[in-house]
Amino acid sequence: MRVRGRLSWGRRPRVGAALGALLTGVVAPAVVLTPAAGAAAVVLTPAAGAPAIGAPVCQIRDDRLREISGMVATDDGYVVVNDGADDEARRRIFFLDQRCAVVRAVSYPSRPRDTEDLAVGRDGTVWVADIGDNDRSRTTVGVWRLAPGAEQPVLHRMTYPDRPHDAEAVLLDADGQPLIITKGGSGTVFLYRPTTALRPGATTPLAPAGQVVLPTTSTSNPFSFLGRGVVTGAATAPDGRRVVLRSYADAFEYDVPDGDVVKALTSGTPRTTPLPDEPQGESITYSRDGGSLLTVSESADQPPGTRPTILRYPATAETAPATAPTGSIGPVLPTNVRPIAEDTIGLGGRTWPLVAVAGTLLALLGLAGVLRWRHTARH
Repeated sequence: MRVRGRLSWGRRPRVGAALGALLTGVVAPAVVLTPAAGAAAVVLTPAAGAPAIGAPVCQIRDDRLREISGMVATDDGYVVVNDGADDEARRRIFFLDQRCAVVRAVSYPSRPRDTEDLAVGRDGTVWVADIGDNDRSRTTVGVWRLAPGAEQPVLHRMTYPDRPHDAEAVLLDADGQPLIITKGGSGTVFLYRPTTALRPGATTPLAPAGQVVLPTTSTSNPFSFLGRGVVTGAATAPDGRRVVLRSYADAFEYDVPDGDVVKALTSGTPRTTPLPDEPQGESITYSRDGGSLLTVSESADQPPGTRPTILRYPATAETAPATAPTGSIGPVLPTNVRPIAEDTIGLGGRTWPLVAVAGTLLALLGLAGVLRWRHTARH
């Protein structure tokens, strides 16, 4: 998603990579291209001695797919969408085969605003979450529903009950209705769901469903601690018994034993899978067998020749230990919890070493004049 005039960790220029290295002290691991004989895609292998990273699955070489913001796995391959690209040729729902080659591209009947995530229903229906809002100025957000075999998706509009929110993640509940997860900014994100069944041509009110406080981690990523406090994607396991939220740094898996996704997110304890040093990780999905987490990063502002690469991480199937919940349902917070403002840059109620925080802020201020952040507001 594109922004102008505020820090929201969208598309970043190459100087952003220098900022990431300055803040984290870690340079993303190198990879070596290893073409498979006769293959339509390039399979990658880690460079010798490089830090452990996700296992490469395949590389997406279609030039229309440089800003991938959402992905789901299918029996035949993958479905991906771009992050509201300005280029008309990129405004498609792209179907890929198992080697990441594009085999089908479905256009929208009208221009989407800011597509950010994908979900797939049990019947194979693909849902495209048109929910990005960098300036928090949209009067409505939407989801595009592409039924199996349909030639074009159908738009369903929704509106927040309080104020506009920037969001990049969507899940489907047990009834197949979308659950929107806001992006946040300081480790706390909010859930919204439709108050009634979605209908084409109608605008459905959304209702708050709860909040989630992300676990604290130290995983290296291009945006340091800022990248650990946002949600950039979400996915549901094929059997519906697990869901995952991702930040720029980590994946957080929650058990859903009774089909209640909201309850799982707001009262469950997640298991964390580090996703270290992904260039700009905004997408996550489960493999079709549920045994792996698959991710892909944007590549628009990476060095020349860089292509989006699907990475595979082991999913965590063990039951989480019984510890404190990650959030609370409804608008009432426990008396000992101070509400955290959404979409603000802060410490999220965490205790950070003063020197580290001061150094990070000075680094940000020093580079502020030369950084231009991705995603110019389109809306």
